Amino acid sequence: MPTTVVGFRLGHAVTSRQVTVLVTETGVLHRSHGGYGQPPRLDPPRLPPRYLHPDLPWMKGEHILTGPITALRDHHAKATKKGYTQVLTAPACVRLNLEEHPLPPKENPHGARPHPELTEAFIETAPDTAQPLHVAVDEFRAALGLPVRQRNLTWRARQAPIPPQTAAMLRTLAHGSAITSPERLAVGWRVTPQSVTLRIGRTAERLDRSAVLELQAALTAWLRLTQPPTS
Repeated sequence: MPTTVVGFRLGHAVTSRQVTVLVTETGVLHRSHGGYGQPPRLDPPRLPPRYLHPDLPWMKGEHILTGPITALRDHHAKATKKGYTQVLTAPACVRLNLEEHPLPPKENPHGARPHPELTEAFIETAPDTAQPLHVAVDEFRAALGLPVRQRNLTWRARQAPIPPQTAAMLRTLAHGSAITSPERLAVGWRVTPQSVTLRIGRTAERLDRSAVLELQAALTAWLRLTQPPTS
């Protein structure tokens, strides 16, 4: 049965090493690495968090591929930062004429077996077309019938300036970092580029976009109501 995957292979010109990372349509992340022209070393396959922990509150409603795609982007960014800047196989979405190993039982996550034939088939089948990772990811999502974010949209400039504190937080999120409340608080929050999570002790609840907008409106109303009078 054919398998759809998305991935890439990068090389390090100084150390003559390479790394290959790909994600399958079931959400399994495969990573292999080694020297040029040598048999690669395969890491244990990484199963999707949503598959392993379907009942965690902050994963409710999250698609099984959300975590693996984020991990694929992280691997690409970290490898590039470490000097793997040679594009040996550009990011691509490929449909392989190969059946993927079935997922192991959730009770035995370490039972996932490496699948070297999958990586080999990806390298042999991937087109020789230079493109950024986000394009390959969009093609992967579209091939599986998942929504794809529209690009090349025209945005109007803001009429009012952004407050300095908000601008600083925006830069933090744009760089992929999280903004969190102080750990000393019993009730806290965490904001990342992908989600907003409220925390009470060890329990966390992830908010969808509509809930975030409603919370923002409520907090704005409270701030206006309690604003001290100006002289």
